[in-house]
Amino acid sequence: MKTLVIFYSLSGRTKSIANNLAAEKSCDIAEIMDIKRPGKLKAFTAGIHSSIKGKSWPIKSLNLNLLDYDHLILLSPVWADNPPPAVNSALELIPAGKTIDIKMVSNSGKSNCKDRLEALITAKGSVLESFEDIKK
Repeated sequence: MKTLVIFYSLSGRTKSIANNLAAEKSCDIAEIMDIKRPGKLKAFTAGIHSSIKGKSWPIKSLNLNLLDYDHLILLSPVWADNPPPAVNSALELIPAGKTIDIKMVSNSGKSNCKDRLEALITAKGSVLESFEDIKK
């Protein structure tokens, strides 16, 4: 089974966890990047509003084929109990038939998006294997 760690990080905390996980599992890694990276003000105003509504923002190409992977491990920061808009964009790209683990990283170690993400993943024909909130 070929695994990909895919992550989004604005502050660098989630990136550090993703790099460690990819090294531990000896698997490929890819970063989700905004086309226009938001500054802190935009992230915590428009970004949070978009996160709550489940909206997407344009992201750069991942430069890999997600069809080449059976298992995806998605790491995301938590913005107002939800993934950031760039992560919503990446979730739209996931093809059917994938097994997905999601790890949400936050100061509190709590999010409120498991059911929404599981419904989204299931509707795409993939399976949410695990969901974990990580306190960092």
